[in-house]
Amino acid sequence: MKNKIGVYICQCGGNISDCVDVEEVRKAIENEPGVVIAKTTMFACADSAQKEMINDIEEANLDAIVVASCSPKLHLFTFRNVAKRAGLNQYNYVQVNLREQCSWAHSDKPKEATKKAIVLVRDGIVRVRYSEALDQIKISALNVVTIIGAGISGMRAAIELADMGTNIFLIEKDYFVGGRISQIGKLFETDEKGKEIVKKLYYEIKKRNNIRLFTGAEIKSFSGSVGNFKIRVEITPRYITSKYDKDRLTEAIQKCPEEIPDKFNFGLTKRKAIYKNYETALPDIPVVNKDVLSRDKEFLRTYKDCIDINQKPETLNINTGAILLCTGFDPYEPKDGEFGYKKIKNVITLQQFERIIDLNDNVLSYNGKKIKSIAFIYCVGSRQIDGENKYCSRFCCTSAIHASLVAKEKFKETKNFHLYRDIRTYGKYEKLYENARRQGDIFIKFDETDPPVVEEFEGITQVKCKDLLYNRKELEINPDLIVLVTGMVPRKDSHLISDILKIPVGRDNFFNEVHPKLRPVETVIDGIFIAGTCQGPKNITESIKSSLSASVKANSLLNDEELELEPLVAKINIDACEWCGKCIEVCTYNTITKTEYQGKFVAKINVATCKGCGMCSTVCPNDAIDIIGYSNEEIEAMIDVSTV
Repeated sequence: MKNKIGVYICQCGGNISDCVDVEEVRKAIENEPGVVIAKTTMFACADSAQKEMINDIEEANLDAIVVASCSPKLHLFTFRNVAKRAGLNQYNYVQVNLREQCSWAHSDKPKEATKKAIVLVRDGIVRVRYSEALDQIKISALNVVTIIGAGISGMRAAIELADMGTNIFLIEKDYFVGGRISQIGKLFETDEKGKEIVKKLYYEIKKRNNIRLFTGAEIKSFSGSVGNFKIRVEITPRYITSKYDKDRLTEAIQKCPEEIPDKFNFGLTKRKAIYKNYETALPDIPVVNKDVLSRDKEFLRTYKDCIDINQKPETLNINTGAILLCTGFDPYEPKDGEFGYKKIKNVITLQQFERIIDLNDNVLSYNGKKIKSIAFIYCVGSRQIDGENKYCSRFCCTSAIHASLVAKEKFKETKNFHLYRDIRTYGKYEKLYENARRQGDIFIKFDETDPPVVEEFEGITQVKCKDLLYNRKELEINPDLIVLVTGMVPRKDSHLISDILKIPVGRDNFFNEVHPKLRPVETVIDGIFIAGTCQGPKNITESIKSSLSASVKANSLLNDEELELEPLVAKINIDACEWCGKCIEVCTYNTITKTEYQGKFVAKINVATCKGCGMCSTVCPNDAIDIIGYSNEEIEAMIDVSTV
């Protein structure tokens, strides 16, 4: 038991001391058993305060320290490093949260907050007295990263990691790389097309021998732990023979009798049942829609030299040190009748409008009708008052205004009306908003509780909107086309990946990071990272930056080929365990297995995957499971001192 404890109470620049009387807390605990140093400090995380702690540990030969400050999420590792630099075991340190759990929570009751702070610090002192000097768990690691998703984020991450010497498996569910960016025409500032960027990245990938790309591939199962994950991937064939003649296959495509809606163009056009997403899509091998073409036996017999629908899926087993998810997003699909969607013919989404711009050359038309006036309705599927998507998708305003500028530049005659709740063209994208206003676009602000109404009378579409900036006067517009500015939502199949990899999702249903500022690309599963729009709405620049950040994190994790993991995991009392299986039922990390020990079955913990969450401990009927650092002895002692 520790008997030379140093306690440091932080004022946090007033965040704590404006509510909690830190000096009273110091006096209350300075004579607690084992406490030999008790101090207050303005900023415990400051370099000067850290140096003072190191000197105290060395001069007073402290065997444990308590820092009462802000959330451990912010500075747990800061003070652990203080302990290490002073020669003290980092697990003989406890952080008490006086800011989020005390001063901020009870800012209106300073006396009560001070009393609570005293109890919290006493709890920390008692807990650290029982702390153990622990060593981190060391395991070997493969310098291999599997990237799921070959959109712009995934491809850019693959190139970055490959250049740092890591071996890459790049897994793409679609048969062609590029993701959503390949559906976008001219981009802001660079004036490049999305397809051109995809092409550049693809050929950069092909230059690197340590990147293996698999398309038509989908993750099916997952096991193992950080440093040595095992992934089973199923690869669906293209149903094209391995030694096909290119001219012969081109002929088959031209004569293919079956057509299907073109998903790449959001159903605006049709494509053959032997197809590529677009003419220059990569890899440069068409795909056969087996389900549709299998009914035309005569056609299949004629072109059996290049088409084989009897090909079977292949299984790829990958051993990898880390996983990077770059699975992207889906555009919000408006409900039938939402602002006339699918009920009125000339109501489309922003994504469809961008494809129309790209598909038309000289005249902007839709359903055979020339388009001269366009009404953009913003925040469709975002910031919903009664719906699921409470968040702002951030990119929509910029995308809508940019699309209106491109349409005006390409087709000259278009007149644009923007019906908006708020405009969020943040940063340098404010230039777009300014350019749109200068070219004569009309911006009409509506109240979120009174959105525009879209109706159709005798073939004429009418939009009614009360303009907040014009004393709520109701305006009527008869546009040729209505574009619903839709936001980003998680991919429809993202829950399948979440279930397989045990990745948590946030309230917005996107994959959730550990901390948005301190650990923005890491998940609660060690070795699994997230980047790009699978994490939340982002523009292209932000997506790439997050993928580069995740690449550096993954490389730094695996580069030494040995990992150090937290030792604060579950521990089984073999003598008390009488295998009942309840612990394995509640473990969300698949870390517990059944094993035989001295003639009986007991639980076994995989320390590499255990997160020390404590779920197993709570359900054990024999109390045979403890969590290192949170043992029954420690917690009960904290309860006892809190009730004194």
